[in-house]
Amino acid sequence: MESLPKKLKYEIPYIPEGRSILYVPETNIFMMEAKEYARLNSLDREMPNTSLIVKDGVVVGRGANGSTYHDTHECERVKQKIPTGEGYELCEGCHPKNHGEGKAIKDAKDHGFDIKETDLYMWGHWWCCKDCWEAMIKAGIKDVYLLENSEILFNKKDPGNIIGRQFDKI
Repeated sequence: MESLPKKLKYEIPYIPEGRSILYVPETNIFMMEAKEYARLNSLDREMPNTSLIVKDGVVVGRGANGSTYHDTHECERVKQKIPTGEGYELCEGCHPKNHGEGKAIKDAKDHGFDIKETDLYMWGHWWCCKDCWEAMIKAGIKDVYLLENSEILFNKKDPGNIIGRQFDKI
């Protein structure tokens, strides 16, 4: 599988010991599919993202992030000024059950797939939270692939981000 060695501009907020993130270009077939799935299915308007689980070159699970909770409720994390990656359990809309990684795992399992030794491709974010990493490790996901330069493109703190323009041509 294609992967690019990479020196990141930002330190990844969380990564379990012994794990790494691999990067692919926007032309990667699974990354292109993940982007389109996020465009069509993510319920998070600000940071739409999606995860695809791939086994032997075939997508076996899909999950887009978000819920409708924030349509009618204020985000508790925003009210408390909690940084990205923390306090997801404090807000129903931000809860890990609404993250694309877990939804993709559930989708694959609901369709009867054994996902041990699979790969996960995520479009729309630049790292995976602790809860999602734990779910992926428990499920047996081997490698996580993100879009190259995702730490810039999907990072709210970087002036070169594409937040609000995620579905425009990069």
